[in-house]
Amino acid sequence: MLLISHTGEPLEAGLDEAGRGCLAGPVFAAAVILPANFAPQFLNDSKQMTAKRRELVRTEICREAIAWAVAEASPEEIASINIAQASYLAMHRAVAQLDVTPTHLLVDGNRFKAHATLPHTCIIGGDGLYRSIAAASVLAKTFRDERMSELAVQYPEYGWQQNAGYPTALHRAAIRAFGPTKHHRMGFRLL
Repeated sequence: MLLISHTGEPLEAGLDEAGRGCLAGPVFAAAVILPANFAPQFLNDSKQMTAKRRELVRTEICREAIAWAVAEASPEEIASINIAQASYLAMHRAVAQLDVTPTHLLVDGNRFKAHATLPHTCIIGGDGLYRSIAAASVLAKTFRDERMSELAVQYPEYGWQQNAGYPTALHRAAIRAFGPTKHHRMGFRLL
């Protein structure tokens, strides 16, 4: 059973990212503030959910959350400032887009670039422990997967509709055969 809150504050926002280990595409992040009674049946760390369940829960999150936002950092930004900093940038952008100002940020992972005005707590494995982080995990993953499926229409040879830009054998074989696209992260070891 996922925990409702870390601080007990009603406007605690969960933050998570998706796509950090990919070879192509932006890194996405989401920030979510949930009501205390929000408990969808299948909510969990997005990596532990099927695609169908992620989509069902995404609809519930978007409908029931007190506030939610999704943001990204581009492959160019990743190349310029590195993937960790780009992940923090995407998280900060998501927080800035929330319609409600949170009182505390609950961040999945062990590191975060401190927000100028909001306190935060990092939780390793937080997407499997807290509802708000799990919800952020679901939004970041589904919105990113959606973007990669859109890009796959333009670049079908890379298999992004299945691998979402992650370093699969098919993806690396396509890079060898066709070279990188403008959506590849040139600072990463592609092959």
